[in-house]
Amino acid sequence: MASVLLQLLLVSLASARRHFGGSVTFSVKDKNPDGSFRVEVRHMATFDSCQDSYTTFCWHNCGLTSTWVSGKIDSSTNAPQSNTQWCQIETVDTRNVPSDKHFELRYLGCCWTQTRHGLNNDWRLQSSLDLGSRSDTGKPNRSPDIAILPFLRVPENCSRTYELMSFDPDGDRVRCRYGNIPNVECSSCHQPSGFTLDQDSCTLHYNQSTTDPRVYGFELVVEDFPQRNITLGYTDGSRSSRTPLVVRSKRHAAHTTLHGPTPPLSKLPLQFSFLVDPLAPSCQEGLYLPEFLPPTPLNGARLHAEVDREVEIRVRARASHATIHDIIISGPLNITKQRSTHGEFVIRWTPIQDDLGDFFPICFAVEAETGRHDGTATTHHHNHNHHSTPSPQSSVYQSEMRCVLVEVRRVQVNSHVICTESTMRVEVEKSSFHGLHEDHLRLNDGANIACRLHSNSTYVFADIPLSGCGTELEEDGDNLRFKNEITTFDNRTDVITRKHLLEVQFYCQYPKRGNATLAFTVHRPIVSVWDRGFGRFTYQFEFYANDQYQAMVDPTSYPVVYEIGSRVYKQIEATSSVNNTVLFVESCRASPYDNQNSQQTYSIIENGCKVDPTVQIHSPSHPRQFRFSMKAFKFIGMFDQVYISCTVLMCAAGEPNTRSSQGCISSTTPATSPHDHHRRKREVRVESARHFVSQGPLRLKRSAESSESSALHLNLNLVFIAGCLLAAVGMISAVVLYKARMSKVKYQPLSTDER
Repeated sequence: MASVLLQLLLVSLASARRHFGGSVTFSVKDKNPDGSFRVEVRHMATFDSCQDSYTTFCWHNCGLTSTWVSGKIDSSTNAPQSNTQWCQIETVDTRNVPSDKHFELRYLGCCWTQTRHGLNNDWRLQSSLDLGSRSDTGKPNRSPDIAILPFLRVPENCSRTYELMSFDPDGDRVRCRYGNIPNVECSSCHQPSGFTLDQDSCTLHYNQSTTDPRVYGFELVVEDFPQRNITLGYTDGSRSSRTPLVVRSKRHAAHTTLHGPTPPLSKLPLQFSFLVDPLAPSCQEGLYLPEFLPPTPLNGARLHAEVDREVEIRVRARASHATIHDIIISGPLNITKQRSTHGEFVIRWTPIQDDLGDFFPICFAVEAETGRHDGTATTHHHNHNHHSTPSPQSSVYQSEMRCVLVEVRRVQVNSHVICTESTMRVEVEKSSFHGLHEDHLRLNDGANIACRLHSNSTYVFADIPLSGCGTELEEDGDNLRFKNEITTFDNRTDVITRKHLLEVQFYCQYPKRGNATLAFTVHRPIVSVWDRGFGRFTYQFEFYANDQYQAMVDPTSYPVVYEIGSRVYKQIEATSSVNNTVLFVESCRASPYDNQNSQQTYSIIENGCKVDPTVQIHSPSHPRQFRFSMKAFKFIGMFDQVYISCTVLMCAAGEPNTRSSQGCISSTTPATSPHDHHRRKREVRVESARHFVSQGPLRLKRSAESSESSALHLNLNLVFIAGCLLAAVGMISAVVLYKARMSKVKYQPLSTDER
């Protein structure tokens, strides 16, 4: 009793930091020699300053803390007007729990930030978990992995849907509901208005509300239930049973009621703040509200990391009527974020040995601003829902929230890199390349003899110049990174692949001493030309959704994202005031750069003949159109985009001596006679000069962006290890992608002992 009074006294003495939200998750690590269990409790908490302000209340069977590590995750000054900032902190509380029975833990403190529905009193995060060994898995029960950004915001006139991260590693059914037990699951338990919560899918819908400088405080409870009847066994010999969640009606998930007593396997708190901003001029993403672009992973994507190696998530967004200002994140301890000088955000995190086998959610959203310098919001009349302008006080626009799930696995490729002032030396243990032969490994620039890999009895290695062998430069505000990779190939002359690939990516990082940027090119405009005999005409090169050629890909959505092996539909169309003309496409090539002189090219059409075996020619609607498609591919190496460029010309219709009338000229086609050649020169009006048109980029969807999880879609995403020399940091990563998307192709997945 005295202990309880002491805990409550500590609560009353705690400094009154304002609470924005928090969450709790559990992970059972192992069994101690004394029979107790080592349990890791991860507690997220967000306040109006970067200082802890809560008390831990031990409720049932929660043992003693052995280690306590706390650190800042993220912070922002874009808080409500009543606060200057919010700051999210994660605490990893490792506890020795005396038994594997059910236990409860509570974090509590004072007070909620200013809310608009009466939550300005004490907050509490009540959690519980049953650690019993499951009959279906034979392992201790695990809690769901939950996450959300601590501070969400949306203009009052823009409806939006938020899919809350709620993954269960045991495959249990997860449900999210409002807390309904005052002073236990919630403070006053007042539910926000203007929102709909789909409990079964853990989806929150913002429908409509009014702007207010105060936030809505959400106090949710996340529960998991088995998919079928199971039993939980305990070390003292006792057992308990759990049954699936049964509902009476599924018409409206928000009003689902339980049928009979069905206790959950665990209860976890999920609390956050939600601000409704004044009206936005437009609710269309990409104008004021930021729109995500590739290579940003999809919401719910499953990524893989390796112990002691850095996982990297790249995020890009645009807002044509606002300025991209910041990215806000939520994730595990030691996560970092940076913005590169070419506008891309990079989230990085390095798991440790104790994280092996666990899952870690990472959430992010991008924020844009208007009126940053003069304190007023820019007004444009593009609103889709209301014809109103925003308040001068509302100049921050937040994108949708996306969350990904990172699974931590064992190290698969043993390697390291050494950095000097002008070179990188990479060494990879040959024994870690299971089933791969060293003769089928290459650097980015595989054609250069000076860039070939070498080997001895133990390692495959290479000394790579920072300015050669396909090394690419990337920079952020503080560092320069020189990146290259080792990848597999079938034939050394290949530049593309439509098959599986293995990549070992590495880089050297140097403190910034200069300034270099990487250009990012988007949709190519219409080409307008003038030609004697043909007057002024234009070429338009576009991508289409399918072979009906009715839905052109929106130019503002570039780069266009495709899955490898999917069919890409393209159309080149000429317009001219001269009648009886036809378009002829003489050649088309692909390149990772928008440069017709690029040395890294792949032929699609040459001399009017199909070269790529997947090319199909589709019927045009008139003679000045050329429609074709092919299966998407990627260039071997660190090239994440593809440009298509074509050489085209206009010809007079019906003339026998034009390039169009000749069609495909293969190596076996008889050469044109000198007489015909001179005749075409005299009749130059029947054929225009050749012109160059290009379009792109195409970006191939990385398998890390797929939410699918199967043996045929095995993906180990970017992972790194670190070392340093001469103030440089050498990083190395391994990406192993074994993919089979067509039944005609078979791939060998990794064996169990190789994972």
